Amino acid sequence: MSNVETDAAALRCGALVEGDRPSGAPRVDVLPARAVPLGGPRAMRVRRTLPQRERTLIGAWCFADHYGPHQVTASGGMDLPPHPHTGLQTVSWLFSGEIEHRDTLGTRALIRPGELNLMTGGHGIAHSEVSTPNTTVVHGVQLWVALPEEHRGAARDFRHFVPEPARVDGAEIRVFLGSLAGRTSPVRTFTPLLGAEIVVEPGATVTLAVDTSFEHGLLVDSGDVRLIDTVLRPAELGYVPRGSDTLTLVNESDAPARTVLLGGPPFGEEIVMWWNFVGRSHEDIVKARADWEASSDRFGVIEDFPGGRLPAPALPNAVIRPRRNPPTR
Repeated sequence: MSNVETDAAALRCGALVEGDRPSGAPRVDVLPARAVPLGGPRAMRVRRTLPQRERTLIGAWCFADHYGPHQVTASGGMDLPPHPHTGLQTVSWLFSGEIEHRDTLGTRALIRPGELNLMTGGHGIAHSEVSTPNTTVVHGVQLWVALPEEHRGAARDFRHFVPEPARVDGAEIRVFLGSLAGRTSPVRTFTPLLGAEIVVEPGATVTLAVDTSFEHGLLVDSGDVRLIDTVLRPAELGYVPRGSDTLTLVNESDAPARTVLLGGPPFGEEIVMWWNFVGRSHEDIVKARADWEASSDRFGVIEDFPGGRLPAPALPNAVIRPRRNPPTR
């Protein structure tokens, strides 16, 4: 998915890892979402929880958009023409609907509920995402993973994976990246990561063993979910610093509650994010934008796409300034 804001903020992001939490139960920080239109007069609006002022990264997860359920007849659905990416992997995960993905590797794939599509755009890639004609409702999340310095020029790649669900204490879990609840995704990432959809039955409590070196974020799609000692409402992201060996989720609703759990060790590098690019400096971003506007071979071409590509917005007038995560407790 593209970040199609016409006045995209330039962010320099980095996780400070010194200073662990005090003894006792970890505190959960609640990160609310902000509404962002995905361009056009019938723009589909998304709820963005990463990045924001309070927290820019959870592990290497650097971007989280949560959208829907949107009636295609009202919003026009998803219609994102070819647009570029650098320095990241995109993670597409649907709850309902169907989206066609096309990219400059020549990939033409469908994104369906419960199926992972992961695209790597290190040095540069372009893709499009368009709702299919038989889609009536689009609903899901779009996530980005920052690539570490060693791999930020990685070659273009695309992977598809359908996780087998696991049942644990009144919850159904689909692990699309990393390991949880006895399930492990085979899909390669460049830093340790966790990504899983967890649907908790009404009134159920599930306690999950997690990696103590990971910080975690729980994004709530539906229902009221108590994470440790904090209730999270739909579209809120609950952040838990590293140090916990278990996470307990309680569904306090009278219907199933759907969540997405993200995790990874604190990302020890500063990154610069602007529009659809992740780099290490303002100059990286300027170069990526210029290459896209010049139709450089860096991003390639999607053959036979029925329409034009997405132009880059104007660069900010100021040099990017650092923005950091607060120290972990």
